[in-house]
Amino acid sequence: MKMLRIIIVSLLVTFPSFIYGQQIEYPDSVLINAAKEIMESVLCCAFITVDEEGTPRVRAMETIDPDEDMTTWFVTNPNSRKVQQIKNNPKVTLYYLDGDLSGYVTIHGTASLVNDLGEKKKRWKDQWIEHYPNKYDDCLLIKVVPKWMEVLSMSRGIQNDSITWQPPGLEF
Repeated sequence: MKMLRIIIVSLLVTFPSFIYGQQIEYPDSVLINAAKEIMESVLCCAFITVDEEGTPRVRAMETIDPDEDMTTWFVTNPNSRKVQQIKNNPKVTLYYLDGDLSGYVTIHGTASLVNDLGEKKKRWKDQWIEHYPNKYDDCLLIKVVPKWMEVLSMSRGIQNDSITWQPPGLEF
């Protein structure tokens, strides 16, 4: 019986986050590196805006690799509904599902519309010519500056809280 108590106490000391559901703390650099790996490995993400009635609207958007500071960019038709939604409410959410389905990145941020020729040239992808025949004139960039981010990646050892399931995150 005494040996069983020693084993139980040992487990309680060794695995407190598993037993008690405490959130494991990860360094920001670990979360950012994992997020970038996931974001750079996928072709599209879910881009969520809020419409004039307060209803969330989601669509798949082709991704551009994030900047060093995790700012993300997208290209769109200037006449799309999301443009007006961003003008009305710049708060957006981005959701990237890891290709192996073992995790995801969620970014909550503020979107702005950018119609700068230099930025368009910097971020241009040749395959977009099919959708934007006048190249830089037919498109508009969306810049998303992150406010906070959550990352879950079982394949990278980043786990959520075992009781609340809240993933680790960080504020920018």
